[in-house]
Amino acid sequence: QVQLVESGGGSVQAGGSLRLSCAASRYSYCMGWFRQAPGKEREGVAAITSDGSISYADSVKGRFTISKDNAENILYLQMNSLKPEDTAMYYCAADPYSMNAHQALGVLTHETNYWGQGTQVTVSS
Repeated sequence: QVQLVESGGGSVQAGGSLRLSCAASRYSYCMGWFRQAPGKEREGVAAITSDGSISYADSVKGRFTISKDNAENILYLQMNSLKPEDTAMYYCAADPYSMNAHQALGVLTHETNYWGQGTQVTVSS
């Protein structure tokens, strides 16, 4: 099993930036972020695989950047130009199986058994 601990959430005004971090207890082939707002379904945000492939949700392309420190097993999500609709609980997720980043985004959002406790991001207008 892998334990995941997120940090870095907070409250910002629209147009601001936040950087989320996720410390993983061990290596996983795929890692990523999904979010869930009250009353809404989970939405995959971004995923990255160990071969470096990356996938983003259309809603965050050009604004969010996912990266990973492979030596330390730390996942990051740099969020710029934040919008009120980005307000949600953000979860880090991981999966051990090899797949491309597009597949990983779906698996990490809906199928994996490994995710953290979440960190709240609130964007005010």
